[in-house]
Amino acid sequence: MLRGTPIAVVGLGELGTEIAQALALSGQPVVLHDTDERTLRLALGRISRRLDKAARLGRITPQAARRAKRVFTLSTDLPACAPAGLVVEAIQDRLGLKQALLQALDEVVSPQAILATSSNTLSITRLAAATRHPERVIGLHFPRPAHVMRLVEVVRTPLTRPHALEEAVLLMRQCDRTPVTVDDAPGLIVNRVAHAYFGEALALLDGGGLDEATIDTLLEAAGFPMGPFRLMDFLGIDRVLDMSESLYEATFHHPRYRPQPRLQRLVEAGRTGRGSARGGFFPPAGGGGA
Repeated sequence: MLRGTPIAVVGLGELGTEIAQALALSGQPVVLHDTDERTLRLALGRISRRLDKAARLGRITPQAARRAKRVFTLSTDLPACAPAGLVVEAIQDRLGLKQALLQALDEVVSPQAILATSSNTLSITRLAAATRHPERVIGLHFPRPAHVMRLVEVVRTPLTRPHALEEAVLLMRQCDRTPVTVDDAPGLIVNRVAHAYFGEALALLDGGGLDEATIDTLLEAAGFPMGPFRLMDFLGIDRVLDMSESLYEATFHHPRYRPQPRLQRLVEAGRTGRGSARGGFFPPAGGGGA
């Protein structure tokens, strides 16, 4: 079903842009949709530069980079997604917004097409239930940075038809990803492990004697690709807090997932991470502390 048909990505923020780049390696046509034309143009420029960089670093061949850059079509009209065999929505992680978008896509694409949500905090089952064809709704969680990380969590709900999962798994392999099929559950796998990683690092920090840079250095020396505080700054401390709060609610306030007050204080101070003018755990790029 998916082979040879277009793929669509709806929502071209940072995550959507990274997902679009990963999907471009499948060689299939990719429709990029956003309501803002400037956002689309900026996303395409970022993808092109990153593909060139990946070729320079030897991660992909120059030929693969050139092919990937030719697969994109840009549109601000949702009906442009109609021919797609798979649509991945990557808009803001808010239940009402995602439900409304999935319902709109339900009216646009073929009933046989697969609708995928990028959410890793919301219930995929609840999102699917809001559509007319819940059996074709899955989750595709691309851990960030999605254009670099190989793992993709392919999420099934109790309503998902097996064929939709099989097609999504095959496509992820075609994109040189490592798909892992998981049941819809709070936090899936990656977020629950990440929560433990962040939580233990914050507990060490609160215990005194170690600072953020030291903890990061120790864990990176132990083989972790990025220390917990650098990773939280990269992801956005506000997003990490949202993830923690979602896990806490979804697990009926299990104490393991209780949000960390330190994260709340940083967000209240406007120190939300690498993209913030005030920085996060570390000063913003270019110096100048909070």
